[in-house]
Amino acid sequence: MKFGVIVFPGSNCDQDCFHVVKNVMKQPVKYIWHAEKKLDNFDCLILPGGFSYGDYLRSGAIARFAPIMEAVKKFAGRGGRVIGICNGFQILCEAGLLPGALHRNKNLNFICKNVRLKVENNHTIFTKLYSKNQIVTIPIAHADGNYIIDPKSKGKFKVVFTYHGENPNGSEENIAGIINKAGNILGMMPHPERVAEGILGGTDGRLLFESLLQNA
Repeated sequence: MKFGVIVFPGSNCDQDCFHVVKNVMKQPVKYIWHAEKKLDNFDCLILPGGFSYGDYLRSGAIARFAPIMEAVKKFAGRGGRVIGICNGFQILCEAGLLPGALHRNKNLNFICKNVRLKVENNHTIFTKLYSKNQIVTIPIAHADGNYIIDPKSKGKFKVVFTYHGENPNGSEENIAGIINKAGNILGMMPHPERVAEGILGGTDGRLLFESLLQNA
């Protein structure tokens, strides 16, 4: 399964994602610069965490206009698999590939810590190997993770992960991750790539990548 990791100016989790795909999952992977306008024959694209274009306007608001995003939209429209993690989730929302928006955390501070998540939906290509209602520990690192949604858009996505026990950022309905109605675009604020190896203190995030490979 061939992966592409999109790199925007300000991305800082691109190498983490690249490492997990190449060295942990043993899959072919390539960096894709934001100024590219075409995509090779990829099976899955990852929009990593970071601060694309410095987040100077609003998280993901400038990145949505990057040349590569038109190709990403076409790729997703054909059923290509897309994962947006943290800033990647924000970009997918700004680009209209996922509904809703990520606002400032309720405490107005940047939060970086492990959080507990509940697996709400294990009937997706990204969560097949998790158990329904399984509690996992995956870290967050963001200032704009407060997910809000227009009630009219609730039929356009399904909740995949919710915060369990503590809602660190004020997200509506404790939402931590969603998938589009077609089931090929995942957006989540927590970082599964940071807990894909035991040496880093946990492997709860690895199941996401393994689930994806089982559906290759």
